[in-house]
Amino acid sequence: MSMTATSPAAGAANDPLRTGHYRSFLGKTWALTKPYWQSEEKWQAWGLLLVIIALSLGGVYLSVWFNQWYNDFYNTLQNKDAPGFWLQISRFCPVALIYIVVAVANYYLSSMLQIRWRRWLTDVYFERWLKGRAYYLLEVSRDDTDNPDQRIAEDIDSFTTSTLSISLGLLSNLVSLFSFVFILWGLSGPLSFTVAGHAVSIPGYMVWVALLYAIAGSWLTHRVGRKLIKLNFDQQRYEANMRFAMVRARENSERIALYQGEEQEQRNLRQRFHAVWSNFWSIMRVQKNLTAFTSAYGQIAIIFPLVVAAPRYFGGAIQLGGLMQISSAFGQVQGALSWLVDSYSALARWRSVVDRLTTFNDRLDSIDALHQHSNRTQLQQGGGISIRDTQLRLPNEKVLLNIASLTLEPGQHTLINAPSGSGKSVLLRMLAGIWPWWTGQVQRPENVMFLPQLPYLPIDTLRQALAYPQAAEDFDDQRYQQVLQLCKLEPFIGMLDESRHWAQSMSPGEQQRVAIARALLKKPQWLFLDEATSALDIGSEQQLYQVLRQQLPDTTLVSIAHRTTLRAFHQQEWQLAEGRLQAIEPQALPV
Repeated sequence: MSMTATSPAAGAANDPLRTGHYRSFLGKTWALTKPYWQSEEKWQAWGLLLVIIALSLGGVYLSVWFNQWYNDFYNTLQNKDAPGFWLQISRFCPVALIYIVVAVANYYLSSMLQIRWRRWLTDVYFERWLKGRAYYLLEVSRDDTDNPDQRIAEDIDSFTTSTLSISLGLLSNLVSLFSFVFILWGLSGPLSFTVAGHAVSIPGYMVWVALLYAIAGSWLTHRVGRKLIKLNFDQQRYEANMRFAMVRARENSERIALYQGEEQEQRNLRQRFHAVWSNFWSIMRVQKNLTAFTSAYGQIAIIFPLVVAAPRYFGGAIQLGGLMQISSAFGQVQGALSWLVDSYSALARWRSVVDRLTTFNDRLDSIDALHQHSNRTQLQQGGGISIRDTQLRLPNEKVLLNIASLTLEPGQHTLINAPSGSGKSVLLRMLAGIWPWWTGQVQRPENVMFLPQLPYLPIDTLRQALAYPQAAEDFDDQRYQQVLQLCKLEPFIGMLDESRHWAQSMSPGEQQRVAIARALLKKPQWLFLDEATSALDIGSEQQLYQVLRQQLPDTTLVSIAHRTTLRAFHQQEWQLAEGRLQAIEPQALPV
């Protein structure tokens, strides 16, 4: 059976989050947004969105009602009309209650839509990150895409929240603008004056004043705050780098303690926090100027319409209610037109999040294309391993190993011996299908298992750690107890259902014994051991190899090791020398 590789172009066509061909910010945002609204959840999503939009429009309608109520209410105050005053209060209370209900429902349904969207998008990114071992290739290729975990955990949350709030806020402001601009036009009346003996009349002058005020404010806001986009982008990266360094120090606490590396770790953490601190100060300085401007802009907007409309009020053209209604309508129009001013900080953060997710997508797209090259190994139901005219390279294209011809037959236990850095571990990674930097012809069986030098132990029950990546229920208690006894892990038999961070609870030797126990559970056709017993003493290592030979008689062993004592458990030996793999005469008979 052959593993068929999908072409990069075909993979791109099926990728719901391919953003690389979009250049504009709106194009990138649309590429990130569109998939969810065309997904299997589209009907629920669109239904929620339409209800939220209806609630938002209802809120605008209530604002229009309140604007008219201002006129009636303040006129009763001016006229000292007590019955009219209480009538207006009685009209206000039920409408205010409806406004509260609408606001609460709007918040609840918006939050529901946001978390549903985030869950769907997170699942997609989990799949993209894990598919084709992108998580591994991002690391080994020394890629500059920093902290994918932070992009999935935090940036997706920020993206969904910001996209909904900004989009709905823009829609609400547009509806408010069209609703109140006609009210303000009718209330403000014409502005008449004489210029050089010519009478000039500007109808609806308050609308034009609001427009000029908002345009000037938006332009100045962008001039003051445009640096926030890059600064917010960098701040996310610096914060994530510091968190990663702290997690890494925690994961390697014992090694750091043995080296007495506390001072060096402190210097490293301080250096990373200095980047956070320095960039935050830059954000503070820009945000200070932006806050000063927007605060002044907002405060002036409170009195500005009163000052402009005051001549008509004092001239008797309008009453107090009309003045307050003009002030309210002007505030609504000016606020809608000044949406950029009020939302600039949020827009800057949103822009940085979109850029981070887009660069992450672009890198995942390139990794997907790279993965196609690692899918060229021919898989077969049985038989041996065949490598022909194969060249292995490093990610920087440096040639590491050339193999003209290598054949391993079933039942022929093989020891591969080579100095460190010669490429023997890369050879196993290529056979495992996780190393894409190679050319040639390779065939291997399907039922294989690879044991690295340091096994992965999930933070879970010991039962699940032994069965990984299969389900713990795939094996019974008797089998778990048996393999633990065979691997000299008897003290852990009573801990099968305990959930721990086993990598910190076990010594390196015990962790390698757990890996051997996994192999005994799964009984693969071929078992590759990459320095898988290097943390054990010679006697324990030989005991485990004897267990493997006895308990897995139908499994072919391929070991990478430096110890010559393992020759007794293998029937042939290969050695790497000067970038080439060659057979040497066996030094001992098989056990």
